[in-house]
Amino acid sequence: MIRESIKIAFQSLSSNKLRAFLTMLGIIIGVGAVVAMMSIGYGAQESVLSSVQDIGSNLIIIVPGNRDEQQRGFEGMLGEDKDREALSVDDVEKIESQAKLISGAAPAILNSSVASYLNKTSKATIYASSHKAETIYNFEIDRGRFYTESDVKNAANVALVGQTVIKKLFGKIDPIGKIIKIDGKNFTIIGTIKSKGTDQFGNDQDNSVTIPITTAQQKLYGIDYINMIIAQSTSEDTINEASDEVERILRRAHYLTSGESNDFTVQNQTQLVDILGTITGIFTITISSIAGIALLVGGIGIMNIMLVSVTERTREIGIRKAVGAKNKDILFQFLIESVVLSITGGILGIVFALAVSLILNRFTILATSITPFPIILALTFSTIVGLFFGIYPAMRAARLNPIEALRHE
Repeated sequence: MIRESIKIAFQSLSSNKLRAFLTMLGIIIGVGAVVAMMSIGYGAQESVLSSVQDIGSNLIIIVPGNRDEQQRGFEGMLGEDKDREALSVDDVEKIESQAKLISGAAPAILNSSVASYLNKTSKATIYASSHKAETIYNFEIDRGRFYTESDVKNAANVALVGQTVIKKLFGKIDPIGKIIKIDGKNFTIIGTIKSKGTDQFGNDQDNSVTIPITTAQQKLYGIDYINMIIAQSTSEDTINEASDEVERILRRAHYLTSGESNDFTVQNQTQLVDILGTITGIFTITISSIAGIALLVGGIGIMNIMLVSVTERTREIGIRKAVGAKNKDILFQFLIESVVLSITGGILGIVFALAVSLILNRFTILATSITPFPIILALTFSTIVGLFFGIYPAMRAARLNPIEALRHE
């Protein structure tokens, strides 16, 4: 019975392929959008988690400025106006000497400068820190070595370069031992860093040059402050307690009273993952809601085409009733046709979403992850749409008077 009904449903669809496709278009777009957007959301979350694991899941990041400033964007994150100079190397030393739940801390300066070799130039991110950054920030050395404690104390003009900088400035030339200029100052390359790829924000982490922090302060930028501290908690389980401990130490170091707000922001990787997870979740829900509207429109299209089908097949319905078909048989047949229409559209929508995901993975920085859940969810929803919007046409067909139906031309 069911097999025969499905066969009749496909015969009905194939009799007018263009009309059936246009009817399914809303379902195709809706299901495709739901699956594609959820795959982008899952991919973004996985990318964030992967980035966190690459640099360490127990890192605590301290930047100048309070949380309100941080929300104003990247510039606020690095501190502005009076809070720009809120952090210093002394703060790092106090964290290391006083914190019980911190295994290590390193100062950092992030800036953008022009690096050049012979007649080639490239704008690169300058990452300046202490010798402890190699282990704390999980720098993986490809060739050569990281700068030492002696290099930091002596403000040595040494540098490590990322893979993008190597490609832009050196090509196939071995960079080890070569002298590059950073904002006109000579630096000897002592090592290269393994490729890290892009971070969760799409920034190229390999387009970087790493130098001692004292060299950056004294010879490049002429400053005595830093714009970031990276600390490492003793374990992932203690990261929140360690963050609170760092906050207390810095408040004492900055002589802040109980009524004064922090001139710095302490944030750990867990909080960052939660924030980005919330953002991607909101994005996914919003786009999926819009896709849900497309499914609704598709459902209305199915109801419309089924009503047209009832009108076109009135005589057929009369003949079936005349030979013994009951109302429930007619109802079931038209419901099956409606569900077949919506499920077929759902399957085509999933194929469309898979194609979009593959294109995004291959040609953009967006990472996508197709999981069974959105596929099952989309197919279930499209089936429900088919049932819901097929009920009225099916009931209308079932209630037709057989005698009047037979007279219909």
